[in-house]
Amino acid sequence: MPKLVSHPDEVRIISRRFGTGAENIDKYVELDGYKAAQLCIEKGPEFIINEMKASGLRGRGGAGFPTGLKWSFVPKNVDRPKYVLVNGDESEPGTCKDHLIFLHDPHAIIEGTIIAGLAIGAKMGFIYLRGEYRYLLKIMEKAVADAYAKGYLGKNIFGSGIDFEVVTQTGAGAYEVGEESALMESLEGKRGVPRIKPPFPAVVGLYGGPTVINNAETIASVPHIFLMGGEAYAKVGSERNGGTRLFGISGHVEKPGVYELPMGYNLKKAIYEVAGGVLGGKKLKAVVPGGSSTPVLTADELDVGLDFDQMGKAGTMLGSGGIVVLDETVSMVEFALRTISFYQHESCGWCIPCREGTDWLKKTIGRVYAGGGVEKDLDNIKYLAENMMGRTFCPLGDAAAMPTIGFIKKFRHEFEEYVRGNAGVSPAEHDAALVSLG
Repeated sequence: MPKLVSHPDEVRIISRRFGTGAENIDKYVELDGYKAAQLCIEKGPEFIINEMKASGLRGRGGAGFPTGLKWSFVPKNVDRPKYVLVNGDESEPGTCKDHLIFLHDPHAIIEGTIIAGLAIGAKMGFIYLRGEYRYLLKIMEKAVADAYAKGYLGKNIFGSGIDFEVVTQTGAGAYEVGEESALMESLEGKRGVPRIKPPFPAVVGLYGGPTVINNAETIASVPHIFLMGGEAYAKVGSERNGGTRLFGISGHVEKPGVYELPMGYNLKKAIYEVAGGVLGGKKLKAVVPGGSSTPVLTADELDVGLDFDQMGKAGTMLGSGGIVVLDETVSMVEFALRTISFYQHESCGWCIPCREGTDWLKKTIGRVYAGGGVEKDLDNIKYLAENMMGRTFCPLGDAAAMPTIGFIKKFRHEFEEYVRGNAGVSPAEHDAALVSLG
């Protein structure tokens, strides 16, 4: 289970109520809970949108799109119901931050959902949790029931004359439904496969109505923005990347855990100071900076800020904020195989480039790892991955291709050692590992 640990450089905004008992609605209210929602009811949609734009909050699910701008895309004068959809399908390997919000501060998600609804004129919100998070569903369901009992949800919320309903739902364990259109399909009771875009959810989304979809951490950040002010929140982070973020640092570090750090915080410092450095004093080999779908960084590329823009300039992505640290003992060929095996297993099969591409990448990398590869396989791995990019209905194909390209580009020498039979692993060990990978 992920744990929230502590370091002096942390700035507690999202996590400030963690460990206080704020899953209890009375404690949440005592700690300024639902004040932001009442302020937003008083001020109205235009104020909400402008304050969100001023905050510089960008989506914490991976794409990093400006939240206030996203909300502003929803058309105002339509005769169809509008919806808010909270994406809590936290399935990206290496990512464990939304889990802690559902566990410790579920009312922040509810309050953020209400504010998003006020901003776009929605009367209903859905909170969708990862299928494996069913024990968190009980916490979320109780929080929703308590909010209804207090008059914060349902008819005439806070005595304002405004109605707003919230429904909770879990998936069935599919990574694919983390993609926004597949998530809507799942909520509508269909198979969780992506929709062709356009139309985009802001215009035609859940049940055909205009829909705003945000990650759980994004939504949980919203009430804090209105408590401290959008401009003040923006100043906490870096340019064009407002506020803080929950970073899950795992792998070969002395102090793994979830840390709340300002956007733009230096990655190298996060590993060596915040997380205590590499486990056992070993040499660092590589870092996956934002969940398994983000291109790997070598030990020489870590002096970079943890925000969407700086990571993009470094040739990778901030992604979901799951920082995975790999020491010198890790075989990057095996790590690449494990990564592509996940995406091959989770591909919904809806489009050919992803369905066939992930399968061929797994087979080819697996052959190299098992000692049966040839030099041409390495070129084929790169060719396959590059030809998957931008050719699938949803980003899962890109999520599989991008890290694969990174592995073969930056660690080709390791792949070549396996081709030459110099990897130092016996055929029996190769075979046993492949069996374990399925």
